[in-house]
Amino acid sequence: MRYGGPVFTAENFNRGEMRFGTQVTRALLDRLSCPDKKLKIIHVAGSNGKGSVCEYMTRILIAAGKRTGTFTSPAVYDYCEQFTVDGVPLTHDKVNGYIDKVLSASDGLSPTAFETETAAAFYAFYKEGCEYAVIECGLGGLTDATSAAENKLVAIINSVSLEHTAYLGDTVEKICAQKAGIIRGCPAVVNSLQTEAAEKYFRSVGAEIAEAPRETVYGDNTAFSVGGERYVTKMLGHAQPYNAAAAIAAAHVIGIDGKAIKKGISEADLRGRIEVIISGGVKYVLDGAHNPAAFAPVCGFLKNENPENVTAVYGCLSDKDIDGCLKRLSATAENVICVRCPSPRALSADDVYAACAKYFKRVIKADGIAAALDKAKTGTVAVCGSFTLLKEARSWIEKRL
Repeated sequence: MRYGGPVFTAENFNRGEMRFGTQVTRALLDRLSCPDKKLKIIHVAGSNGKGSVCEYMTRILIAAGKRTGTFTSPAVYDYCEQFTVDGVPLTHDKVNGYIDKVLSASDGLSPTAFETETAAAFYAFYKEGCEYAVIECGLGGLTDATSAAENKLVAIINSVSLEHTAYLGDTVEKICAQKAGIIRGCPAVVNSLQTEAAEKYFRSVGAEIAEAPRETVYGDNTAFSVGGERYVTKMLGHAQPYNAAAAIAAAHVIGIDGKAIKKGISEADLRGRIEVIISGGVKYVLDGAHNPAAFAPVCGFLKNENPENVTAVYGCLSDKDIDGCLKRLSATAENVICVRCPSPRALSADDVYAACAKYFKRVIKADGIAAALDKAKTGTVAVCGSFTLLKEARSWIEKRL
């Protein structure tokens, strides 16, 4: 049974199916001769910043000379970017082959797309000769498919906020309990960018709270101090020093050399997170922020721009806190162009428009991302609200470089 073709899209699998629990993924891994047990696993959960922490950990391990596989989701620009070895995405043919192998072992299990991809990632990293695997949780932690894995070296929990409350619980403490489900037989490091309630919960389960960064200086790069050492990262936004500090703490826990840590932090770079592209005199800012807490970094970055000269191109999925996001965004932009995300779960442009009209001075609708960017006439244009917007936006921009 072949997965997809030479070009991958989110529609190759039925993305509407979601299942909580680790049993199916564990059964798949067992049928594949337990590739997870042959890897040293770093498991990352949290509401925001998981991808950034995975990028920092990956670059640190590469700098230390460790062959490293990394599994993240969702894909932003290309399906195969979810499966990387030493920071390089596997080819479409290789990913196809590993997915085929999982599907051939799936008789009677009927795995979801994410369960299949999770098992394929562990199998791929083992077959590609990786020593380490950096694995990002999909949703929550306790019952996420990635938690089927054994042989965890360390768990990292990034900042936690109210999200997916229908699935994870309606209080910070309940959500923390879900995230903390990845702490199984291994030490845990928690990002210090937490609410008081979240920090109290994680301390109660024995997790180490990463040191808060100090002496932070923002510019074209971000410089900060942790543990008396000075670090520089290309990653932008006020949350990045905290994300990096969590990775630094975890790297120390697993015994990585300080020089490799510093080198890895300096080389980390992740597209779709305050990604700045300048074209035709316009500064385009691409960011996948999709909940109020995730909007804080990009809004902080945009704060230095003249609000009258910032246009937001905004769309979101139907299960997101649109009012909470727009309240933050409207403080740094006066103009918004409303679009429908290219996703079956997207909120309609009409519904986005109705929500935006409550917060912005100037609101218009556009029939798609390209049409929205054609209409944007200000010096800074921020594309945000969902990762699903970014691929088409980046393609439109790159054609004009």
